[in-house]
Amino acid sequence: MLKEISVEELKLNPFTSIGKEWMLIVAGNKEKHNMMTAAWGGLGFMWGKNTATMVIRPQRYTMEFVDRQDYYSLCFFDKEYKSALSYCGANSGRDVDKAKETGLTVVFDAEAPYYAEARLVIICKKLYKQQFAPECFIEAELDKRWYPEKDYHECFIGEVVKVLQEQ
Repeated sequence: MLKEISVEELKLNPFTSIGKEWMLIVAGNKEKHNMMTAAWGGLGFMWGKNTATMVIRPQRYTMEFVDRQDYYSLCFFDKEYKSALSYCGANSGRDVDKAKETGLTVVFDAEAPYYAEARLVIICKKLYKQQFAPECFIEAELDKRWYPEKDYHECFIGEVVKVLQEQ
């Protein structure tokens, strides 16, 4: 069962939790929602607010949902859900019902949907969005390596408005 905690109570190593264990980005409403697996992002403090940064490529189906909604959630899971996250990263919600295929149970919070099986949920309100630009790379090799198709990520910075943690 998830319980709301203050952001100061959050015990999370973002380098491990995002980069190695991954997270689901979830957006939408009761009529329609979608999620995608992400291994890039960060947590911090900006503009006087606790923030979460995440990136989405423009061709990802989840982008439509994040663009339409004011809020999104970041869901973190125990290791037993790694195959579910892998499935969500390899398949598009345009083609399959990822929640049904993975057995994940959607919960509709007042702000954003999330998954009941998550051990940690961070709900964010969008504050800022900008597309990565090739001329902004100081280390040009990053552009060559990660964007050979020139499908630059959209970067979102969101205010952390709620943290739910397994108790």
